[in-house]
Amino acid sequence: MAALAQRLDARLRKRRPETAAQARERIVELIELADADLLDLARPRVIEQEVLDLLDEPRTR
Repeated sequence: MAALAQRLDARLRKRRPETAAQARERIVELIELADADLLDLARPRVIEQEVLDLLDEPRTR
């Protein structure tokens, strides 16, 4: 697990600060879901919001 954390940290340092912050938020969210035994039941909020945004877009023909 320590090797995984080191690899993740190294990669996040190479990203733009905004991208790294978003990745950290997603990771914290996954950890919280896993701690609550909800990982297999819950969808990440970002994906849910993306779907809602797609549904809100006007249809083009």
